Amino acid sequence: MTRYKYLLLFFIGIVSITLVSCSKYLDKKPDNLLTEDQIWQTRANAEGYLSNIYSARQGGGDYANIGASDEISVSIPGTFVRYMVGGNWSPSDWYYYNWGGYYTAIRESYIFEQNIDKVPADQLSGELKTQYKSENLFLRGYFYWMLLRQYGPFVKVTGTISQNADYNKYPRAPFDTCVAFINELMDRAGAGLPFVWSSSGNNGRATRGACLAVKEKVAQLAASPLWNGNPNFAGFKNQDGTPLAPAGYDQHKWKIAADAAKAIIDSNQYKLFTNLDNGGGAFDPYLSVRDLFLTTWNSEIILATMNWSRWGYTICSTPGPAGYNLYNATQNVVDAFSMKNGKTIDDPASQYVETGFAASNGDNYWEQKKGDWNMYANREPRFYAYIGYNGRPVVPAVSVDDKNYFSSDNNKDGTGRQELYYSGKAGMKGQGSSITTGYLPTKMISPSDNLRSMSSGAYRSPYILIRYAEILMDYVEALNEYDPGNANIVTYLNMVRTRAGLPGIETVYPAAVGNQDLMRKYILRERQVEFCFESDRYYTLIRRLLLGKPENQTIYGMNINANDNGLGFSFTGFYQRTLFQKRIWDNKMYLFPIQQLDLERDRALVQNPGW
Repeated sequence: MTRYKYLLLFFIGIVSITLVSCSKYLDKKPDNLLTEDQIWQTRANAEGYLSNIYSARQGGGDYANIGASDEISVSIPGTFVRYMVGGNWSPSDWYYYNWGGYYTAIRESYIFEQNIDKVPADQLSGELKTQYKSENLFLRGYFYWMLLRQYGPFVKVTGTISQNADYNKYPRAPFDTCVAFINELMDRAGAGLPFVWSSSGNNGRATRGACLAVKEKVAQLAASPLWNGNPNFAGFKNQDGTPLAPAGYDQHKWKIAADAAKAIIDSNQYKLFTNLDNGGGAFDPYLSVRDLFLTTWNSEIILATMNWSRWGYTICSTPGPAGYNLYNATQNVVDAFSMKNGKTIDDPASQYVETGFAASNGDNYWEQKKGDWNMYANREPRFYAYIGYNGRPVVPAVSVDDKNYFSSDNNKDGTGRQELYYSGKAGMKGQGSSITTGYLPTKMISPSDNLRSMSSGAYRSPYILIRYAEILMDYVEALNEYDPGNANIVTYLNMVRTRAGLPGIETVYPAAVGNQDLMRKYILRERQVEFCFESDRYYTLIRRLLLGKPENQTIYGMNINANDNGLGFSFTGFYQRTLFQKRIWDNKMYLFPIQQLDLERDRALVQNPGW
């Protein structure tokens, strides 16, 4: 059986498990090995129940970071996200169905709340019960935020519902009501939690800082064009005529979002990670942006989860013959990275060269090597930390032999240069899962892993859900929308740029300072690069009503079908911008549809517009 068939079976298996687990989410039992009374008799069982609610948080591998936006694609056509971007999508499909799963977690949070005080005092102290109640409230609010982000207005459930209840009496709450409800939950949760945990043993648990961050993200969503006076939602109403979306634009909502972000900044509890925090003797922008994702924990992380397949992501993002070539970065995101002088490649002053081979090595150890295509020369450090291009050394390989395993005999030089061209080891020829764009992501992949021997490094990094750089970028974006002359825009935008080794925005593009439209362009581009492959690109384009723009639906790569006839890295035909996908878009896709089964279960539900 080919690797292609194995991967399809893997995806089908995951989907089957998901459908079985979600189809009866209202019948979910706390633990099928224990009675409910037994669960609440020991500390271990109660904590296990809370951990199970935590486990519903997802990290990596969903539509938002494997192909729904313009930065990446899955190489196998028969996957959910490829069907979605092809327009093959309806309320009868189960694509990334989270409605049932999130409500399962919410229901469990109410069960926990109702029973935690039953745990005997000799098993669980009152102080810990109070803490766990606060964590539980955070998780409830977090899952409501997930529902709001993916589906829009949700059904506001304020307690457990009997399985015999009439489910036809639960309509969706208006968007602003949903926002207020999440804020209320986060305020109540934050009051009983520390801003950050002092012990590393609590990493990943809810904190007051995480509560503030969720409130900030909800405020940003409320201020953005998707929900701030969107005319396409004018007729979005419940069956009784209650409007579900705000009717008009309110610029003040951007101030609310900016103030929410500034409250986190002013707490002084978080800072941008650099390699100096990891034992470095001198600041190194390349190691700073790379190792942020490779440490077990750091001061930039506000919220993270261990519930992700880091090793699976590594395999899917790594070239053959050991990797699957599954996640393919696009030319679109490659073009978004600046030159090392801070200028964008479409700027005639950037010194960007599209064709030919580099005549020499770059000035820094992380830059291009002699013989790399000039398109990849003299780019910013994040480009080299996050993008695997043709000829770039493979990441998860340790020894010289391991690296040479990824190279053909005539290319073996101990560096493991990726052969993404047609006849290369990771190219099209003879591969079950083939490169489709000519690029692979290298973000979140560790050089201490060894894919050839299938062995992982000693560390285990979390999947970051919210980090401090995101708060900084949210702050400057919101400021620019209601106070474009505010000096803090430059100050806080430059914090992210400086960590990435780039000069200040006022130095590179002084005309952008105070110019709302121009600054917005650079802020969104900075987001595109800083948060690539972290899901932010999809949600930014969604909330700003930009994903449907033709330029974000037309996906390019290199000419991977050009037969190099054995010329390998020196074959120039590979390095031609080539249309990979012309995606299908409909504005209804700014929200996921409510699944047909849920509409039939709750007749009070109304479908999202257009579906």
